[in-house]
Amino acid sequence: MKKYLIVGGVAGGATAAARLRRLEEDAEIIMFERGGDVSFANCGLPYYVGGTIKYRDDLLVMDPAAFKRLFNIDVRIYSEVVSVNPEAKSVQVRFGDTQYEEHYDALLLAPGAKPLTPGIPGIEHKNIVTLRNVPDADILHKLSHDYPSGRAVVVGGGFVGIESAENIIQQGLEVTVVEAAPHILAPFDTDIVVQAEDELRSNGVNLKLGDGVKEFHHEPNGSIKVELSSGEMLEADFVVLSIGVRPDTGFLQDSGIDLNDRGYIVVNEYMQTNFKDIYAVGDAVQTYNGQTSEAGSLALAGPANSQGRLAADNINGGQRKYRGFVGSSILKVFELTAASTGMNERALQRQGLVYGKDYRFTVTFPADHATYYPGAKNFTMKMIFSMKDGKVLGAQAIGPKGVDKRIDVIASVIRFGGTVQDLMDLELAYAPPFSSAKDPVNMAGYYADNIMQGMTNPLLPNELEAELNKGALLIDVRSPEMFAAGHIKGAVNIPAPKLRTQLDTLDKNRSIIVSCRVGINGYYMERMLTQHGFTVRNLMGGFSYARWFALDIQN
Repeated sequence: MKKYLIVGGVAGGATAAARLRRLEEDAEIIMFERGGDVSFANCGLPYYVGGTIKYRDDLLVMDPAAFKRLFNIDVRIYSEVVSVNPEAKSVQVRFGDTQYEEHYDALLLAPGAKPLTPGIPGIEHKNIVTLRNVPDADILHKLSHDYPSGRAVVVGGGFVGIESAENIIQQGLEVTVVEAAPHILAPFDTDIVVQAEDELRSNGVNLKLGDGVKEFHHEPNGSIKVELSSGEMLEADFVVLSIGVRPDTGFLQDSGIDLNDRGYIVVNEYMQTNFKDIYAVGDAVQTYNGQTSEAGSLALAGPANSQGRLAADNINGGQRKYRGFVGSSILKVFELTAASTGMNERALQRQGLVYGKDYRFTVTFPADHATYYPGAKNFTMKMIFSMKDGKVLGAQAIGPKGVDKRIDVIASVIRFGGTVQDLMDLELAYAPPFSSAKDPVNMAGYYADNIMQGMTNPLLPNELEAELNKGALLIDVRSPEMFAAGHIKGAVNIPAPKLRTQLDTLDKNRSIIVSCRVGINGYYMERMLTQHGFTVRNLMGGFSYARWFALDIQN
């Protein structure tokens, strides 16, 4: 009878354990968990703090008794694996004041990651907390209720930080998010994330961007003063640290198992370490980007579950290969949903790729379903593609409805190496309450194909000033009423239905930029003017997109 040891539960470890049992009924399977919760919904923790998830037990997916009852798996909680000896094929386990040895035929490592706690002066304070597990959520839940009209500072504008801020402010507290980078939510480009930042501000969250924490000052009354790098002081009753994670692999330092310079476990495409009987999955492993083949890590539940199943199959004698991560993610930001997949512009530019030459993108503002059916809501979608072969490189979207399924569709296309032509050809489910006959995903494909075919050459809002300085004429083709409500300084208003009748008033020696509300009518007028001999570019996304840039808007 074979004996399998699994270090760590939650997503990767628990999935692997259950899969191994389904593959080998006779194997002995032991899972070690340092804490008291072996399988819990860590992505739900902020929503328990905020009260959306009302009962703590709803976070607990499966307890040790259930694992024993359903899978005959020996789950040992409060049991910390403190060392691994690959030569002896054994681990040392600490339980309370005792320590013992267990041998294995195969070992799966799923130790996860732990929150970063940098050496900021004053960081050791009982009301400076992290949010990584259920006990953390208990502490933050209590703090949020102990200070019902108090002040909280969230350090870090990543996913957990933003979700924490939203849920804490819903308890009636004053919340400030401090982010050292210029913007929150690193997977999103600036033109998309500014909409999430506006949503946070409109719901009362204070944002301190481009500013880090210099020191935490402990006050006699138990409160905390947060001193920022800029010198600004913030008052807080408690602080949530959410500035990233690092792999929890200290116990492997002297094991001979390969770790990279950041402590991540190095695995091959079979999730196998440099020892053939030791595998690793989840937040603590270095795998690779499925688009670029570059080494990387990704702390998300989806990849961890996938890796756990794959590793179990390979422990059982399979030869399944991990195909790398795409990096699809989503979060709720009050009334908006923000989601992304694949690479953003910063990632492409780090690879030396240049906008216009190597890649371009589309920005559209589609409705989530047919506009004639009640309740339609518009959202913003950005889709990035290669100018070389049309391959879809990434996408981001934000809005009240319809975001999740579009990003999921594009994530699938990216996984299979699809192109903008594939987006055009997708046959997606349609009925008026759910979509439009030409789905927003199809429309992004059409737009990108038009760019690749030279049918349109959209101008980005941040390129507009240079073109105007060179003498270009900006024509706003919206209605007079919309123009009067707000327009870009220097624009001339000629509504689209009248533009054909005024061609003789335009100078063919002067380049023209057309702008509408979201870019569609501008494209129609671009095509019309081009075929009449004018040099024309359409302003990407129209006025709706331009307003997110530092343009001179007149009302």
